[in-house]
Amino acid sequence: MPMHFVTHGTGTPVLAIHGWTPDHRLMTGFLEPFFTRRAAAHPGGPSYRRLYPDLPGMGQTEITEKYQGTDDMLDAVQGFVDHMVGDAPFLLVGESYGGYLARAVANARPDQVLGLALVCPIGKEARRSRRTLPPHTVIARDPELMAGLLPADAAAYGDLAVVQSPETYRRFREEIAPGLALADDEGLVRVARRYELTAFPESGAPFERPTLIVTGRQDDNTGYADVYALFEHYPRATFAVLDRAGHNLQLEQPVLLDAFLDEWLDRVEEGGGVSR
Repeated sequence: MPMHFVTHGTGTPVLAIHGWTPDHRLMTGFLEPFFTRRAAAHPGGPSYRRLYPDLPGMGQTEITEKYQGTDDMLDAVQGFVDHMVGDAPFLLVGESYGGYLARAVANARPDQVLGLALVCPIGKEARRSRRTLPPHTVIARDPELMAGLLPADAAAYGDLAVVQSPETYRRFREEIAPGLALADDEGLVRVARRYELTAFPESGAPFERPTLIVTGRQDDNTGYADVYALFEHYPRATFAVLDRAGHNLQLEQPVLLDAFLDEWLDRVEEGGGVSR
């Protein structure tokens, strides 16, 4: 079954995989402004075709009885790569659960993936109950903002917000909440019963292409400690733990995230293989 997707730009493909229950707008929300700024800062530089699919059961992609676990989700992503990218070199960006899938794709296609960037990814423990997580912490409170929200909005936003502000709430409403509203809860409950991949994403040889791993110090969803446990598998990795950032790091530390993505792409381009 085909996955719904949006695409922007031309050039070397960049596959961006969102997390569990939002949709592609989570990824376009921070990557499209980043690529626009980078293109303006590097006229005549490499160009990128950004591919943003909705995972099955999320956004506008339907989920069927075929999907019984994350192995099936990975098969769907691999099929999307086969159809949209073929055997061409490409880059991978994954967030949270999407980072889990991206690691597995990089493991299966080490010679095809030119670079891997992970934002708040799941670490060595897929199941939340087994993860090493910091306590929920709010660094910057905005009582007036929170008091003015509908109870359902305050709960959905406040559950992950480390920095409460009109700007992070605006972006939450535009980039994350619409996807959450579309999620097929029944189908995803079925997938969640087999949440772990059969093959650990780092089961193969070390991934030796430029890698970026950015985590939030206050991320009480995927954490950072279990992610650091993966570090040795990625000998070309930059690993960062950002203070004042939770699981919505892209909303709370956008300037730092952009800087790390810029440096990552510099390293990817240095290795060659990207289109101009």
